[in-house]
Amino acid sequence: MRSLWAIGLALLLGSAQAALTDVTLDNGMRVIVHEDRRAPVMVSQVWYRAGSMDEFNGTTGVAHVLEHMMFKGTKNVPPGEFSKRIAAAGGRENAFTSRDYTAYFQQMQKDRLALSMQLEADRMANLVISDELFAKEIQVVMEERRLRTDDQPQSVLVERLMATAYQAHPYRRPIIGWMDDLQNMTAQDARDWYARWYAPNNATLVVAGDVKADEVIALAKQYFSALPAGALPERRPQAEPAQVGVKRIVVKASAQLPYLLMAWHAPTLKDWAQDTTPYALQILAGVLSGNDSARLQTSLVKMQQIAVNASAGYDAVSRGPGMFMIDATPAPGKSVDTLEKAIRNELERVQREGISEAELARVKAQVIAADVYQRDSLFYQAMQLGEYVTAGLPPAALAGRVGKLRAVTAAEVQAAAQQWLQDDRLSVAELDPQPLDAQPARANVPGVRHAN
Repeated sequence: MRSLWAIGLALLLGSAQAALTDVTLDNGMRVIVHEDRRAPVMVSQVWYRAGSMDEFNGTTGVAHVLEHMMFKGTKNVPPGEFSKRIAAAGGRENAFTSRDYTAYFQQMQKDRLALSMQLEADRMANLVISDELFAKEIQVVMEERRLRTDDQPQSVLVERLMATAYQAHPYRRPIIGWMDDLQNMTAQDARDWYARWYAPNNATLVVAGDVKADEVIALAKQYFSALPAGALPERRPQAEPAQVGVKRIVVKASAQLPYLLMAWHAPTLKDWAQDTTPYALQILAGVLSGNDSARLQTSLVKMQQIAVNASAGYDAVSRGPGMFMIDATPAPGKSVDTLEKAIRNELERVQREGISEAELARVKAQVIAADVYQRDSLFYQAMQLGEYVTAGLPPAALAGRVGKLRAVTAAEVQAAAQQWLQDDRLSVAELDPQPLDAQPARANVPGVRHAN
């Protein structure tokens, strides 16, 4: 019987045979095409290298607000018509904003790619941001903040922890923005953001699916080449000062259970061919959580019954600095302090004793299998390419990711835990649950889906 490792590697090698084309148009727009002929569909994504980390105090959330406004019409396409045309062609579309980028996508039959490019090129250059439509949409965004952050105690804790853990770096600001900034934002703020960052030389077009690279490149030239490059602002380094001791906060919010969040400053992938620590930290996250036999689940939830859940997470790919995070909810009758001590004991055990070769092999198989199965989706093939190149990494870094993970040693995992999971890099946030007060019902805001 073939092992999961062998099966995953075979799938990966088969996926790697798909052709990848990476070109840059004369106006600076990058075009990446990943050919995958398993189904007659395609996904097209336009990535702008502008996210919340590029914002200024006083206008936090403007990147996300502009994402909303991108669907509100251009000189050529009336408000709401963009989505209607995609739907009429049998496709689906949406967008998302992060700390590092804003991206827009369509999933359609392969023969409708021209429509996708035509519409994206139009709103890259011809967006109309009227005061009237902005006034309506900013209300939608504020309600979105209330629903997804203000009314979610764990989300509030994460937001406050980020504002504490980062002293200077713009990652300390929430992607959706502070409410006060949203309340005082104007249509001109959105227009300024659009003029500053929405240009072909700050964008990457990623197309994946049953397409031919030369035809995609020809369409990209047809629709985007006429758009002039913009004079992009200078991006200055925004290094985070070294932390000099543990930071702790307690957040009081209406909630049923307490909650613990621990975050350590950690490196991200910069030189993919030479870096080893980010890959070791990915394996460490898998050692600590990810399945029923992982250390946090086994020790804290099953054996000691101190927690009802516990997990670790780490993202190696970003434009800015990274965080290695552990979150957990204490079991009834157990304190957050007891839970934190138990987590620390597990980390100290890895730092002191390391991990076994069998444990390393199991986690590698799990991480690699997840990577392979994710690549089975056209959307995530394009998504990963967009994330990597927007972070300044070449497509080769994505193609080589599995090989780098396979090369991680137990000693490297132990060394990464020893070096990075130290108190001088740590911020701790505790949710102190307050009585659940009855919340008055709010009127529905068009465009926002209310939680039940």
